[in-house]
Amino acid sequence: MKPRRPWIVGVSGASGTPYAAAVLRGLIDAGESVDLVVSRASRLTLLDETGISFRDAHWQDDLRAWLGRGADGEPGTFEVDLADVRYWSAGDLAAGPSSGSYPARGMLIVPASTAAVAGVALGLSKDLLQRTASVTLKERRPLVVAVRETPLNGQTLAHLVTLDAAGAVVLPASPAFYAGATHIQDLVDFVAGRVLDAVGVEHRLYRRWKGELGGSRTD
Repeated sequence: MKPRRPWIVGVSGASGTPYAAAVLRGLIDAGESVDLVVSRASRLTLLDETGISFRDAHWQDDLRAWLGRGADGEPGTFEVDLADVRYWSAGDLAAGPSSGSYPARGMLIVPASTAAVAGVALGLSKDLLQRTASVTLKERRPLVVAVRETPLNGQTLAHLVTLDAAGAVVLPASPAFYAGATHIQDLVDFVAGRVLDAVGVEHRLYRRWKGELGGSRTD
C-alpha cells in the first residue's frame, strides 16, 4: 500500500478564508491527501467571514460546512469528500507535522497573515502552523506563503525576502482579470489555482493565458 504523504494546509488569521477553502477543495479534487492546521486567530476570521465556528471536537462537520460555502457566502455550493483529510489542533506541538520525520509533501499557508509571515521568517514556532512551516523549510520541502495584506510595510517586506531566500514561494493573494472572471468565485479560484500551480498540483480552477488578447472573452 502506498504510504500517505499529505499536503499540509495552514490557515492563519488574515482575511481571505475563501482562498483557503478553494485551495482545500482543489487538493481534494486532485486526489491529494490533506492535513489541516487552523490557527486560533483564523477561527475568529472564519466566524466573521462565514458565520461558521470551527471546533476541534466537530471539525469534520464545520469543515464540510466551510468548504461547501461559495465565495459569495451561499451555503451548499460545493460537495466535498473529507475521507483523506486529517486535522491537527494548532496548539498540539506534538502533532505529526511538528517533526521532520512526518512524511509530508510540503505546506501551503493560505491566507498568510503578516504575523504568520514574521513568525515563520524568524523561526518562532509559537504554534503548530509556524512549527510546521519551519520543519518544511529545514527539510527542503515546498512551502507556499499566500500573503494577504495591503499595504505592506518594510518589516513585512524584509520577512518575505527572508522566506524567499530560505526557499519558500511568496505568492501574494492577488487575483488577475485576464482569465475572464465574472463572479467573485472566479477571482478566488484564480489565486487558489496559482497556489496549486506553485507545487505542481493539477486543477481546472481558472482559464490559462493562451497568448491571445481577448481570448477569455471568446472561449
